[in-house]
Amino acid sequence: MSLERVTISCVIEGHGEVRAVPKVIYRLAHERNVWDLSVPEPFRRSKDSLVAEGGLERAVDAAARRVGPVGGVLVLLDADRGCPAELGLDLLRRARSARPDTPVSVVLPKCEFEAWFLAAAASLAGHFGFPDDLVAPAEPESVLGAKEWLSNRRPRGHPYKETVDQTSLASVFDLKQARDGSPSFDKFCREVEFLLNARREG
Repeated sequence: MSLERVTISCVIEGHGEVRAVPKVIYRLAHERNVWDLSVPEPFRRSKDSLVAEGGLERAVDAAARRVGPVGGVLVLLDADRGCPAELGLDLLRRARSARPDTPVSVVLPKCEFEAWFLAAAASLAGHFGFPDDLVAPAEPESVLGAKEWLSNRRPRGHPYKETVDQTSLASVFDLKQARDGSPSFDKFCREVEFLLNARREG
């Protein structure tokens, strides 16, 4: 455990993730007894702009300027229908070439951030309008339309809204359930653990 202040600076694409991603990072850090942590408001850019030539590099450079001696940059983009492994490796190569002095991690939820909630659906039962018998689908990361899945399990007229609900669910969903049911969330946890102890060069 580092005794120095840790900073994890994020690059994300979704409106709801501006608050939700830092919430999850803080929860993971506190489980590991890391309390002196700063997660500044993430840089939000569209996926198209980040994938485009130079877009990711500029965002990572801006995010890295916030990082002190301990910590790094976390890039989080939905994989959508793409292959997380293939796109993730390319983005990681580009991100690290942009700032080789700064630890950088790239995570692509499959297929979207909300799939992590599906993996931990049982922990949401009875909360936020979800039924008491809510259970996770057999393969949470194979669901195309996780937002719709969540909406369909709430009372009519109360659909899931990313900008309203994502942070609330990020505050309560069971991290272990999500980690057990979602390989991409397990990777997210491992990358956060890495950045909590990563040291910047120079």
